[in-house]
Amino acid sequence: MTRKPAVTTEPRARASREIHLDQLLGRPVLAGNNQTIGRLEEFRLDDERNAPEIVEYVIGAAGLAERLGVGVGLLFGRHGRGYIARWDQLDVSDPRHPRLTCSINDLRRE
Repeated sequence: MTRKPAVTTEPRARASREIHLDQLLGRPVLAGNNQTIGRLEEFRLDDERNAPEIVEYVIGAAGLAERLGVGVGLLFGRHGRGYIARWDQLDVSDPRHPRLTCSINDLRRE
């Protein structure tokens, strides 16, 4: 089985760490109260240089619709419900259990 390429999880200005995206995709994201806010469904990357970097995570149905395209968008409406987390709003140090580093209210709604 071929693994997907790794991307860095922190901007260039900070020490970077590589992680394989297949370890994160579909994982439930926990808030500070240990409640699941949705599954990690999509990644937004900055790939202007040699190594792509995650700049945002899309959590919930909005990310699923974005990843799967128009067909799912027709089923769930133009925009599904979900959240956008900046790279620094999600702790992925344990890829099996991603966790918010902020309040849900600090996330962008999509």
